[in-house]
Formats: sequence, structure tokens, C-alpha cells
Amino acid sequence: MTSALAPLYRPAFRALWIAQFASNIGTWAQTVGAQWLMGDLGGTAFEVALVQTATTLPVFLLVVPSGALGDILDRRRVLMAGQALMLAGSAALMLLASTPAWLLALIAVVGVGQALSMPSFQAIQPELVPREEIPQAALLNGANMNVGRALGPALGGALIAAAGPEAAFAFNTVSFLGVLLVLWRWRRPSDHRPLGAEHLVTAVRTGARYVRSSPLFRRVLWRCVAFTVFAGALWALLPALARGPLGFGASGYGVLLGSVGAGAIGGAFLVPRLLTRFGKNVLVTIASCVFALAMALSTLTTNVPAVIVCMLLTGACWIAVLSTLNATAQILVPAWTRARALAFYQLMLMGGQALGAAVWGAVADSFSLRAAMIAPAAGLVVSVLIAARTVPLTSRKLDFTPVTMWDEPPELDDVAAGPVLVTVEWRVAVADHPSFVAAMSKVERSRKRTGATMWGLFRDTDDPELHLETFTVATWQEHLRQHVERGTVNDLEVQRAARSLAMEAPRVRHLIWASS
Repeated sequence: MTSALAPLYRPAFRALWIAQFASNIGTWAQTVGAQWLMGDLGGTAFEVALVQTATTLPVFLLVVPSGALGDILDRRRVLMAGQALMLAGSAALMLLASTPAWLLALIAVVGVGQALSMPSFQAIQPELVPREEIPQAALLNGANMNVGRALGPALGGALIAAAGPEAAFAFNTVSFLGVLLVLWRWRRPSDHRPLGAEHLVTAVRTGARYVRSSPLFRRVLWRCVAFTVFAGALWALLPALARGPLGFGASGYGVLLGSVGAGAIGGAFLVPRLLTRFGKNVLVTIASCVFALAMALSTLTTNVPAVIVCMLLTGACWIAVLSTLNATAQILVPAWTRARALAFYQLMLMGGQALGAAVWGAVADSFSLRAAMIAPAAGLVVSVLIAARTVPLTSRKLDFTPVTMWDEPPELDDVAAGPVLVTVEWRVAVADHPSFVAAMSKVERSRKRTGATMWGLFRDTDDPELHLETFTVATWQEHLRQHVERGTVNDLEVQRAARSLAMEAPRVRHLIWASS
């Protein structure tokens, strides 16, 4: 069994992890500083709430195109650009945040930098550690974020008390320097792009098509939403729980956040053992149910030690679920589309939490805090039990090593020409027809994952042994990418399974749209 700390023995991962830890603390300290400054500037309660909106809205709007940029450009440079933008926004907060409007605008700038960085940060993890250590890397990154969530607000409060909100902004500004230094020193291997970079719009569409045509990856997305929509109620309502039934002040709230962080650290050490024993699907199911139980119990008692134990459990279960989903998502996508596919994962993760926060916050206002904690706990148990049966997480190990799958296509000067229709004639014995159709259903997904927009399989009525596969690709260059950039060993195995049923080598034809 791989040690939970194994990735920290990798110099590049360790350096980035330490720098990111300081940055996570700075980010949460800045959030506290921004909310406090909004009050100092005379902002209304609505404007204080808009601080969180200004942070998250750019991520919702830009995370998917940012993921595409992470695939078509050098991810290291994309990360550095995002970190530099966040540094500039934080520095400007110290100097220019003199009105509520300026404060929100500058926070949004930081949010744009975060959106630019998130997909590429996830996508480089397989470049920092071996494949077998990706689950441990996801755990450590999750613990990093949760501990930062626990320490950041406390540090932010101390800095505000000592020197004002500007001190929190200054700390966050300096924290980005460490990340930039690590990225600048990291010598990432250059990407192999024989056909050059894709256009941004095409890259986004291709990423969405890949997600639609990857059932195993879609399972991760569904499990993510099924968990976060309900579990997100805890983070949205934890401040209300601290102020209301528990009667805590700011320091007491910090104790609850610290308990969550401590639970996350403990979970990071336990999860590798539990994964070995139970597997992904069972672990996520059990951890989700324990999270739901702890969330419900935390609002049914005012006993402080009991609530702290509940927070320890939620921290451990939160990291167990999301680190497992995150690691699974990372190993289910090939390098050529990793950043944009993981951007959809980030979109589901943040979207689920945002939706849950809005729904359960409304329930708390309309009914009671207790109802708004118990109802999502019950919903979480029901949803996770259904998801465990209908969209189970896979433990299959897919090989996404790049390969050239087919023979070279004919040369064409105009690579922008299209659409392209590709036809493949398969001759298959009548007795093998059912097996062939089943094998070709996997070929269909492979074609669409790599760029096909439409696909069909037809059988000749005059010659029952003859099958015609057809698929279209937007341009000739997109088809070339299918040949030389996007194929993997997994796709090759799918092709071989179909070819093993053919009586002879299939005949391929390429047709270009005959424009008038």
C-alpha cells in the first residue's frame, strides 16, 4: 500500500504543495478581510454577501474555457498567468479598494485568476507524481485546502485586529510569490502538438464532447453533484449554527473550522487504508452516510464536545469523498484533454455547493436551521445509496498512453476543409453480428471522444456480412488530430476488439463536403 505521504517525497510536488498551503491560508484570510472592509466602507448586508459572489462568479463563467486554455497552451504558463493575476488583484485591494464597487471589482479580478488556475492545477498532478500516487496527492491537496480554510479566517481576524483589512490583503499578495517561484523553477516537459494549438472555441466543444462520450467520467460528475448539493448545506449554515444554537463568537467559530481541518488531516492518513479495504464505491458511500449523520447530530445537540466530534467526522468524510472523486476523475482522462475535462468536474463541484447553499439557506429562513440541516442529511443518504447502485465508481485502470491508431490519411492541402465524412466498410460473419454491434458501441464512444460529431452503423440488406460505419468530423485538421494526437492505448484496444470480429481488414474512405 502506498503511503499517504508518498507524494511529498517528490520534490516538485512538495515545493508546490507547501507554496499552495501558504496561498490557501492567504486566500481565506483575504476573504475575511474583504467582508470586514465592506462593512467599514458602509456596505449593506447584501453587498457583504456579494463578496462571495464576486469570488465565485468568475469561476463559474470562466473555468471551462480556462480548462481549454490549459490543454492548448503550456499549463505551467497558464498557471503562472493565473497566479500573477491573483497577485495583482490582491495588491490592488490594498491600494484601491476605497468604495464597495471597487472592492467587488478587484475581488472579481482575483476570481478570474483563480478560474484560470484551477483546471491546470488539477491537470498537472499526474505530471508531478506517478499514476499510483494520484489518490494520495488528491488527499494531500484536499487536506491542504481544508487546513487553509481552518487557519485562514483566524489569521485574517488577527491581522485585521492588528493592522486593518489591508494587512490580510498584503499577506495574500505575498503568498502568491511562493507559488510563482515554484512554477518558474519547475521545468515541465514540453507538450507534443504536431498539428499546433487548437482554437479556443473548438477546444471547449471538444472537451464537452469528450465528457458526453465518457460514461465512466460522467459517473464521477454525477457522484460529485449527488454529494455536494446536500453536503454543501453544512458549510453554508455552519456560521449560523455557531452564532445561533451554540452561542459562539468568532473564536468559537474558529474552533469549529479548526476541528474540520483536523478531521481532514486525520482522513488523509486513513483513506489509503480504507480504499485498499473497501474500494472507491463503498468508501464514498460509507463516508457520505457518516457525513450526513454527523451533520444531523451537530444541529440536534448543544453539547460543545459532541459538536466538535461531529466536525472532526465531517472533515474526515469530506476529504474522503472529494479526494476519491478527484483522483478518479484525474485518471479517467488522457493528457490531451485533461484540463478541460477536469474543468467540468470543478464546475460540478462548485455548482453543487452553490446550489446547495442557496436551497438550504432558503429552507433555514423559511422553516428552521434544524430543518435545513436534517433535510439535506436525509437527502444525502438517499442520493448516495441510489448513486452507488446506478452510477458506481469504477476501479478499472485505463491506459491513456498516446498512440497512433490508424494508417495515415491521404494528404490534403486545405486542413480547414470540412465537414469530413469517414466511412469504414466492415465484413463480419452473420453469426458474429451481435458481438460486433456490441463492440462497435464502444468504438462509437471512442470516435466521439476524439472528435467525431455524428456516428452511425449500418448493415447492407443485399449483403448481410457487410457493415458500414460512418462518422463525421468538423474539419480535416480535427480528423488529423484523431490520427496523431488524441488516440490512446485504451482506444486502440477498443478498435482491436472490433477488428478481431472482422473477416478482413476494413476499408476506409474519406469524403469532404462538396461545397457549391
